[in-house]
Amino acid sequence: MVEFPPSSSFAHEVVAKQLDAHPPQQQHRHWAPICSGNPRNKIRGCDRYGCGYFGADRHSGKGKHVGVDVICADGATVYAPFSGQLSGPIRFFHNGNAIDDGVQIRGSGNWCCLTFLPLPSLPGYCVKLVCIHPIRYHGQIQRGQQLGRMLPMQRVFPGIISHIHVENCDRSDPTPLLTPDVPPLPQQDSRWATVCAGNPTNEIRGCDNYGCGYYGAPRRNGKGKHTGVDVICADGATVYAPFSGQLSGPVKFFHNGNAIDDGVQIRGSGFCVKLLCIHPIRYNGRISKGQVLGRMLPMQRVFPGIVSHIHVENCDRSDPTSNLERGKWR
Repeated sequence: MVEFPPSSSFAHEVVAKQLDAHPPQQQHRHWAPICSGNPRNKIRGCDRYGCGYFGADRHSGKGKHVGVDVICADGATVYAPFSGQLSGPIRFFHNGNAIDDGVQIRGSGNWCCLTFLPLPSLPGYCVKLVCIHPIRYHGQIQRGQQLGRMLPMQRVFPGIISHIHVENCDRSDPTPLLTPDVPPLPQQDSRWATVCAGNPTNEIRGCDNYGCGYYGAPRRNGKGKHTGVDVICADGATVYAPFSGQLSGPVKFFHNGNAIDDGVQIRGSGFCVKLLCIHPIRYNGRISKGQVLGRMLPMQRVFPGIVSHIHVENCDRSDPTSNLERGKWR
């Protein structure tokens, strides 16, 4: 047996090199796809039953959503997002309905190494996956291994966006682990990704009783010009990041706390933009181009009859129109 000096600094240096060369399972920067047919773990937007992002208001008005809802068709195959130990069953509804089943996975905090040195404890994951029927409730499972199947959610909630409820055991936000956490890269495509679900070409609002949505449009009060563009977006629709970058916020446009006075800034390589009249999933951290950013707020509640839209404003107040794919006003 090889004997190493008792120096703890030497031991940690060896450990660090081994982790770099052979990263443990828990070093994955994002989880594996959870549901077949949804390779990027896309999160449910909003429907008549509510919204699927972390922290969403519940219809009952009692508290917030403490998990995220990963879209999954009824009957689809479900996979383990990481390796760990199963335990269950997990009863979410406690009423024995057709979707009242689930399982917990707790990832190991230790890793067996190539040397004879004891490794430091590594952070693990612990998550509950609900509205699924697992193959088994106990034993080990590997990242990406078949876990079970999606239960018939449409039977209980007709018309809902079927989904798996994913909840961290400590009730923290699992969203950053669900999609690749990729540092912003130099923007190779000057056109931004689709900003709002249902508007794939980032079409800009035309003119209505409240004014016009194009850059430089006169304001009705005669004070200045429009310093952004208004990308058409239905109330409650899912909003996506137009490019990769760093989030910061909240950004308040009206400064009066009305129903649409929320937003966020994204600063990426070569771009910096404010997206207003949306509620983001989070106000800080990294986000990747095309990743779910949040949801459109209820603009009709504040301006009845307006063409609902996201106000998109470059941080330097220059014209963002050219970056919006086929951006134009009707």
